[in-house]
Amino acid sequence: MRNPESILITGASSGIGEAIALEYAKPGRYLALGGRDLGRLDIVANACRKKGASVSATAIDVKDQKAMDKWIKAVDALHMLDLIIANAGISGDSGKRSTCLNELITRDIFATNAIGVLNTIFPVLQKMRKRKRGHIVFLSSAAGFRGLSSAPAYSSTKVMIKAYGEALHGILCKENIGVTVVCPGFVKSRLTDKNSFPMPFIINASIAAQKIRRGIEKNKLLVTFPW
Repeated sequence: MRNPESILITGASSGIGEAIALEYAKPGRYLALGGRDLGRLDIVANACRKKGASVSATAIDVKDQKAMDKWIKAVDALHMLDLIIANAGISGDSGKRSTCLNELITRDIFATNAIGVLNTIFPVLQKMRKRKRGHIVFLSSAAGFRGLSSAPAYSSTKVMIKAYGEALHGILCKENIGVTVVCPGFVKSRLTDKNSFPMPFIINASIAAQKIRRGIEKNKLLVTFPW
């Protein structure tokens, strides 16, 4: 997917999602951006429009299956989606909270980071299979290589997404559909700004977005950085 014409990105109102949107924004390209904060999302959308892209911005929570299904199917009906980037995710059980095992926080992380990804890909997955065209990107994490006691819920959901993306690749590659799993280390964002612990080798979101785009263009299954 070297030159996707129509791209959908969740969690596009800040951080990696915002940087990916700006990285892909250019004349002749359509971007469907989703996020929970419409104010921040509109700022990103306007910045992408200034770069020449056609953009729609939708306030939406990936946990809402019905709303996600309606939104994504409507986008695909008007602009056949080439690339879906399931980027939306949250943390909240790392650092001092890691040993609390708060049930509400844990359930919210699983609902967003795991079920939210399913809500993002399934509205259009079968259509992509029929078209034998498309690319799906899962935003996992460097924390997704094993469960970590320093972030039990967050790391576990990222392990799940990494494994699911790898499993889908074995099926969808035979149907000309690309799958890329991104496992970034620390990236400067609103999420990492809240961290009070050391974050070695942290990089800017714009650099992360460049690495992600290049990995997608090369049809890589796994994109990891900083190494």
